Amino acid sequence: MPLRYNVAFLITFFLVNFSLGQSRLNTHEIMRYQVDAFTTENPFSGNPAVVCPLDKWLPDSVMQSIAMENNLAATTFYVKDKGGYKIRWFTPTSEDDICGHGTLAAAFVLFNYGNEKGDSISFSYSGGTLIVSREQELLTITFPVDTLSKLRITAELANCFNEKVLEVYKGKLDYLFVFENEEQVRNCKPDFTKISKIGGRGSMITAKGNKADFVSRFFAPKYGVNEDQVTGSAHTSLTKYWASKMNKNEFYATQLSKRGGNLVCRLEGAYVKISGKAKLFSIGTITLD
Repeated sequence: MPLRYNVAFLITFFLVNFSLGQSRLNTHEIMRYQVDAFTTENPFSGNPAVVCPLDKWLPDSVMQSIAMENNLAATTFYVKDKGGYKIRWFTPTSEDDICGHGTLAAAFVLFNYGNEKGDSISFSYSGGTLIVSREQELLTITFPVDTLSKLRITAELANCFNEKVLEVYKGKLDYLFVFENEEQVRNCKPDFTKISKIGGRGSMITAKGNKADFVSRFFAPKYGVNEDQVTGSAHTSLTKYWASKMNKNEFYATQLSKRGGNLVCRLEGAYVKISGKAKLFSIGTITLD
């Protein structure tokens, strides 16, 4: 091969490989754990969440885009902080104020795939601090108890559902609708458009359970989640309500979503402890160029 072609080949080879090398150096990979939280004994139960550990926060728009790409009720991001972690949660359309199943999933990742050797983890968020402890396979989140205000049942509220509403309450974030029995909760057909218009983060419906102490479903169409599979944070309201009705402080609860989920809830003064199990579904990476 003539010398001039050798030189041209070497220059081309160098430029191409340098360019590829720069591309690889500029690529940012994030670990992605998909975890089912508040599972039952059945496979593919509970509420799936993606957990992404970060060294530092990404731009909000990037985290929102990742959540939209995941298209699950929660994508959880956390960064290491002094004494624990900072945590944020995103639905496919917006950042969430608080998310129980996303927090449970994050704790599961840290206990099983991180460097956490103890039995409790502290997560700080814009509204305060959540503590997650473990006892064998059971994970427990300590939430502040919700405050509930009873509302008059207006036509606007009653028309959100096809079943008769017995009582309505408003918590800090959500509405709580009380039905007569489990079958009504299970078979209820919500009107997502009307639920979106009444305000709040979302709306839960509940009744006494046939086997569980109480059952529920949760709807958050404003946040891009028509029906959430298992909503840990909603049980801060549900536990407060059912403690006043049943005159006890510990409950076995079931969320009657398509996937279904089980929770153990305990009212302890100003706090609600919500326990459940979690299972890993997959591990992968997210590539950002």
